[in-house]
Amino acid sequence: MTAERPITQGVDGVLETAAVWRAEGKGVALATVVSTWGSSPGPVGSQLAVDESGAFVGSVSGSCVESAVVREALGVVADRKPRTLEFSVAHEQAWEVGLACGGMVRVYVECVE
Repeated sequence: MTAERPITQGVDGVLETAAVWRAEGKGVALATVVSTWGSSPGPVGSQLAVDESGAFVGSVSGSCVESAVVREALGVVADRKPRTLEFSVAHEQAWEVGLACGGMVRVYVECVE
């Protein structure tokens, strides 16, 4: 990414960055929160773009959920097979994984063509 085009936040910024990365010839995956239940830092529609080197922009949840989504997104870039990921946690473990009051988040990860 060139210095003249700063990465912006929000869904539009994530999609814009993904488009720039694709135009540069990079493999890119897009992760989108498709459903939540209980506590979830990222609402439905939150997005995260990941390029083939592991660079990412946006957010779908935070903490260990986000790092797991980035790992899976790299797999999607490699094999071009979309995945639906589900993360849930009991109330007792919620703070440890970043789902503050317990809950579930489902994330769809697809390759950007």
